[in-house]
Amino acid sequence: MVAVIAEKIGMTQVFDEKGVLTPVTVIKIDENLVVEQRTAEKNGYNSVVLGYGEVKKSRMLKPVLGQFGEDKEPKKYLKEMRDFELECKAGDKIGIEIFNDIDSVDVIAVSKGKGYQGVMKRHNYGGGRVTHGSKFHREGGSTGQASYPSRTFKNVKMAGRMGADRVTVQNLKVVKVDTENKVLLVAGSVPGVNKGILTVRKSIK
Repeated sequence: MVAVIAEKIGMTQVFDEKGVLTPVTVIKIDENLVVEQRTAEKNGYNSVVLGYGEVKKSRMLKPVLGQFGEDKEPKKYLKEMRDFELECKAGDKIGIEIFNDIDSVDVIAVSKGKGYQGVMKRHNYGGGRVTHGSKFHREGGSTGQASYPSRTFKNVKMAGRMGADRVTVQNLKVVKVDTENKVLLVAGSVPGVNKGILTVRKSIK
């Protein structure tokens, strides 16, 4: 797997040479620091720990700060990438250049939180009639039965908390890799809020 930690900037649009408009998401990819390498001999599996984002040492807890040692600058975000394909070692920096020859990517992030929502928004229910005299508009309806077993079963679609879930969007086309400004343009939208943290990886399908 080839992956880095990135930051969502927002959305814009680009035109190709034929004048076709494509909505794109702008993803900022600053250099990722390889904080640690984990091997099958020592840890039971192969992975690398990447760090992203500047942070003051005074704002970090000592157990977290100890992962960087004295020779590496601390980073705000840490993520472990299993089965990392690139050859690297602790202290190396990985940038946007790894996506130069990649056509599509997967983006992983936490989606926007929408709070407590009803069944029409949360589960796309159609609702009841909106005619005169109707007393059933946006309700969820019956969730159980009167006869045995007179209870509500698990996984019944009801109102509740919506959003703020880990979401993976696969096979997003890479429109442009701007190494000068360290931004990646991908077609379509990606989950999360602007300035939110993403994991961008080479498509696995």
